[in-house]
Amino acid sequence: MSAGTRVIAVEPLRAAVHELMQGFGSAPREVELVTDNLIQANLTGHDSHGIGMLPRYANAFLEGGLKPNVHVVTRLDAGTLLALDGQAGFGQVIGHETMELGIARAKAQGSCIVALANAHHLCRIGAWAEMAVAQGLVSVHFVNVISRPIVAPWGGRDARFGTNPFAVGIPVPGRAPVILDLATSVVAQGKTRVAHNRGERLPPGQLLDDSGEPTTDPRFGVVEPYGALRTFGEHKGFGLALVCELLGGALAGGLATHGAADGKQRVLNGMLTILFDPQRLGDAAVWSSEMQAFLNWVVASPPQAGTERVRVAGEPERDTRAQRLAQGIPVDPTTWIELLAAAAKLGRDPARVHALAGLAAA
Repeated sequence: MSAGTRVIAVEPLRAAVHELMQGFGSAPREVELVTDNLIQANLTGHDSHGIGMLPRYANAFLEGGLKPNVHVVTRLDAGTLLALDGQAGFGQVIGHETMELGIARAKAQGSCIVALANAHHLCRIGAWAEMAVAQGLVSVHFVNVISRPIVAPWGGRDARFGTNPFAVGIPVPGRAPVILDLATSVVAQGKTRVAHNRGERLPPGQLLDDSGEPTTDPRFGVVEPYGALRTFGEHKGFGLALVCELLGGALAGGLATHGAADGKQRVLNGMLTILFDPQRLGDAAVWSSEMQAFLNWVVASPPQAGTERVRVAGEPERDTRAQRLAQGIPVDPTTWIELLAAAAKLGRDPARVHALAGLAAA
């Protein structure tokens, strides 16, 4: 934890974010959805997708690239196929409404494929998988990112596309669901911002500098001259990134990355989501017992040195959530200063935001 980092209890932090959100002119429901989504990202340990995104949102709003108080629009309704447009609205609202529509259709008809275009930053894609598994549905998500290209192709020296997330949610009767949520880059771009704000270095192999050479300095992911993140798993992550761009971007979003940065702060996502009811595919009892047997077998593997135990996808986030609910959410000083500056840009009193977080005046 970097020097000066504040650990803020969840409810005071929620109140502070709620106050800042008033500056967007958002309706009460929108304020609640965005605030809760960002806080939940921090609670799961994904600070890259938490409240530290608000300064970027503020800049995008002031530029006109983020539209408050808009809702998802249906462009195509063909039963088990839905095509939706998010109108550059808050991804926390658009994503929630998209999943509600897809879940309802999948529960009624057994499955649904949802193509979502033009949503502003959908934030942590695992949140949408969690909505599906809560209703007993499997979900698969392919997402592209229209913003400054920040990830290099395997074998390339400069950035050509975004972090292009991929997520899967699988309900497991009698135990916690499996939630696989990952960027196709080695790390999410926001994690370079978090490391930069904390004054930390990145592990080797994650980032290239502006000359295309390996570096551990996160500044190349945050300030000019920019470098590029690398894809995870070398060519394998690159292949999955391509699929996310083609399905989430070109197909679902109608917009893929094929040019240099335009300098704008908005972050647009396209997302192709596949939803289905696993109970309708076959013998639910066999499926459940086989899942349980496999998961039990996997986690029983003896842990390597330095590893407490084997954990499956979604478990680390649940552990972190429990810890941070009890102890609070760490916020580094640079991120907090940026949040207060964003509040001022939006016409909210930074001192009030600071006080609502339960922090003494500087």
